Amino acid sequence: MSEDLKERIHEANVEVHRLEAGYYELLHPEVYGKREQKRIDRVLIMVDRLLTGNWKKALDFGAGTGNLTGKLLRMGYNVTATDISEEMCAILKKKFNVYLKTGKLIVINSPIEDVSFDRGEFDLITCYSVLHHLPDYAGALQKLSVFLKKGGVMYLDHEPSPFYWKSESQSLSHLVKSMYLHSNPLINTFYFRIIGATIPSIDYALSDYWHKKDHPLKHEKIECIFKKERFDFFKRIDYHLIGSWVLNPLFYLYKRICKPEMSFWVAKK
Repeated sequence: MSEDLKERIHEANVEVHRLEAGYYELLHPEVYGKREQKRIDRVLIMVDRLLTGNWKKALDFGAGTGNLTGKLLRMGYNVTATDISEEMCAILKKKFNVYLKTGKLIVINSPIEDVSFDRGEFDLITCYSVLHHLPDYAGALQKLSVFLKKGGVMYLDHEPSPFYWKSESQSLSHLVKSMYLHSNPLINTFYFRIIGATIPSIDYALSDYWHKKDHPLKHEKIECIFKKERFDFFKRIDYHLIGSWVLNPLFYLYKRICKPEMSFWVAKK
């Protein structure tokens, strides 16, 4: 990837998240829906138990408005939260101002590629819905692994699974998957009209660079990083995602017969 394209991806993410910031939690039911939030809570409890010699110091990169940051703070962690968006950081600071004042939270407005910390500084490194936005997600993970201590854990969530762009082998599965994924935006649009929300038009073409059929995020690259950096344990878990505020009646059929479209990784160093 050229340096020019990398810079354009960064600029696109700054612009998209500037436009999204005030609407972000409304725009993303696949993130802030109750079932997804409960799933994240369960995973974080599991991740916390995996840590060895936990001093409760976490790095949440691509923190946005604080989805994981808030959960980690409530779990007793001291959190360093980074994000490329100035607007997202401002919202995060306002939401968790009490933790800022007590020194439990540090917020850094910067691309993750530009930050630097001490070797082994963090017990836990997390991100949610971030990797597909990064020009070089493998390089970023390799850099971040240095900041994770021995016995620490890296938790990466909400990325397209290897099955996301693959056609289902059976015609019924293919039909259900297509109907489910295409009906979610329609259901959400209808919901926004009911509640009277005006959502700005946003172009995600460059900002979600690795969320494309012609250049999808490659989980093999992530696995290679964990092997190269000699992590003791790593595992990808795939899951089905509810993508609408109002439950899509197709979801249970979709979950039953189609392969999961989302993934998260847990890796212990």
